[in-house]
Formats: sequence, C-alpha cells, structure tokens
Amino acid sequence: MLGNIHYLAPDDIPLLDALLKMFGEVFDEPETYTGNRPGAAYLQDLLSGDTFIALAALKKDEVVGGLAAYELKKFEQERSEIYIYDLAVRSEHRREGIATALIGKLKEIAAQRGAYTIFVQADTNVEDEPAIALYTKLGKREDVLHFDIPVNPDSGFR
Repeated sequence: MLGNIHYLAPDDIPLLDALLKMFGEVFDEPETYTGNRPGAAYLQDLLSGDTFIALAALKKDEVVGGLAAYELKKFEQERSEIYIYDLAVRSEHRREGIATALIGKLKEIAAQRGAYTIFVQADTNVEDEPAIALYTKLGKREDVLHFDIPVNPDSGFR
C-alpha cells in the first residue's frame, strides 16, 4: 500500500537524516550517505534554496523511499531541467508504486517551477534493470556516455 509522499522543507532535518540513512542502506553505501553528514545549518540552507528537491515516501512515519533532485537553470533558453540525482525504495516496499509516485510528485513540482524536462541516469548493469524498466515506462530513453572528471587529482576520486 502506497504511503505519503512528503516534500521536504527547511525544518525537515530529521526526515532528511532518515532519507540519507535509507539511501545508504539501499545503495549499500552507508559511509557515503552518513559518514560525513553535513550540519543542520547546511542542510536547512540546502532545503530552503531553489535548486534542491528532496522527497520522502513515508509509511507509518518510516522512510521507505526517497528522491533527491536538482533544478538546473539553463543558459541557452529561459527554462530549467530537473535532474534526479538519487531515487531509491527499500526492497521490501518495491513493486508498490512508490518510485512512480515519487516521480509523479516531482513532475508536479517541475511543472510548478516551469521546468522543461526531468532527466535521470541509470547504470547499464544487471542490478539497475528494474530502474531502467521504470524509466523506460515513464520516459524516452537516450543512450549517453558519462564521465567523472576529478576536481583534485589527490582527492582519492577515481
């Protein structure tokens, strides 16, 4: 059964903490999402700005899914695009329409902001097949290459 989709506001720091924990568990990257968590002032600033969007899917006050996205203002035209940075649903709550509901809520927010499109990346490995199926159902597929360019060669980023 689908729960409540909550659009996080600046005072939702405890909910954002739970969302970060959920992302870390689902992606099996707890250190990335909880090892060096920003302070409350940073998170409040992020949530009060106009470029970051965080949505949490709740069931009985538990975060069972979530989405983090960024609005990218374009320079070639007066419009913006929304980039889904992270989208996850706990395994025991998959196939309940939660990811589709999260994207549906994001579409509402994007329309209110006058965004032109929403885009998302998916890895082409076997583990991402459900995500690829979901995105194929909801949008048009484009095959692209993705490159990570380190800012600081000594950062340990490879």
